[in-house]
Amino acid sequence: MWRRPEPAALGKSQPLPPTTPLSPTVAGAVVYRSAPEPIGRLQEHYNNLCVEKSQKINPFILHILQGVDKEIEKGLGGVTLNIAGNNHLIPVQRVTGEDFWVLSRTLEKNPYVNGLDVRYNLISDVGAYYASKLLQKQHNLIYLNLMFNDIGPEGGELIAKALHKNTTLKYLRMTGNKIENKGGMVFAAMLQVNSSLEKLDLGDCDLGESTVHIGHMLKENHCLVELHVCKHDIRNYDIKHLCDALYLNKSLRYLDVSCNKITHDGMVFLADVLKSNTTLEVIDLSFNRIETAGAKYLSEALASHNRSLKALSVVSNNIEGEGLVALSQSMKTNPTLSNIYIWGNKFDEATCVAYSDLIEMGCLKPDNTDVEPFVVDGHVYLAEVSNGLKKHYYWTPTYGEACGIHSANAGFNLVPVGQHL
Repeated sequence: MWRRPEPAALGKSQPLPPTTPLSPTVAGAVVYRSAPEPIGRLQEHYNNLCVEKSQKINPFILHILQGVDKEIEKGLGGVTLNIAGNNHLIPVQRVTGEDFWVLSRTLEKNPYVNGLDVRYNLISDVGAYYASKLLQKQHNLIYLNLMFNDIGPEGGELIAKALHKNTTLKYLRMTGNKIENKGGMVFAAMLQVNSSLEKLDLGDCDLGESTVHIGHMLKENHCLVELHVCKHDIRNYDIKHLCDALYLNKSLRYLDVSCNKITHDGMVFLADVLKSNTTLEVIDLSFNRIETAGAKYLSEALASHNRSLKALSVVSNNIEGEGLVALSQSMKTNPTLSNIYIWGNKFDEATCVAYSDLIEMGCLKPDNTDVEPFVVDGHVYLAEVSNGLKKHYYWTPTYGEACGIHSANAGFNLVPVGQHL
């Protein structure tokens, strides 16, 4: 049975790994740091390490490594290792902290893999410890997806501290790991010094008050392009502090504050920022309560001042017809605003006609919204279409036309960052 590192050890600059008969000892860690660069294919190196460390081979990892070896043999560079635990096309044995230990050793000095996706697995704080070590040693890694891996505050702290010195990682997803306020505070401190991270997803991490501190750090950080802080009980007070930082920040292009408790009062601050901000391109306000008044604040800023925002999502915000029509009117005068998502609000006939006219006039492309007009007995109605900023947020297709790329209306594709992100 593995045990988590003690909190005291986690606070040190070089914490000791969990110890069991199967885990590396302190002496073994020294050998790990001085080990020669592995020769041969990934699957062979992984298999040999499992034998050497008496660790049971995970057939899912071995299967994925076989596929990656074939890509490398073809001369392909910049390979992303996709070991997602929610793969339904092949048998999956979810990756544990012990599995991730051996996997990190396998990848430590590999120059071909620059992306690692282990979402929906069970690596926990044990795996987070080795992920932090990998970030310190693997200087080709630009993408790391750890979403929903049962990582807690201690594991989150380790990963954030590793990013203090890491200069290569561009995209990190911690979504769904309950790192809480303790982990969130360390991430806030990291944003003050890190100069490479461009996309950070801390959605559904139970950050608590640390969301305010993360907002403050946007004043200091000038490389972060995309920030997700959904499901954190953010209220008008918090959005005010975030907006205060956005007056000084000139890099953030995608802001996700969906699934919070922001009301129309919070939109006063955001609308004022939009009047002068020239970098924000995507804002996700889905599942808040900005209501009609909030929609009108936004529409006024978008119609008369802002010319940088490309996409706005106000899904399920208790907005009535007057507010929705106001947003549609702003699209007629704003040539930059191309994507708008409004499903889940209170449609009246004026709303249905307004968005039908937008699509008919060519001001709004059908693929850039989540509604589609239809006519019954001479009356226009709107039906829901499966589009949105988070179309591929929790999952990505494994086959079909969308496989390998994000659809044009997915938020990820609206703000491309880095080589392939």
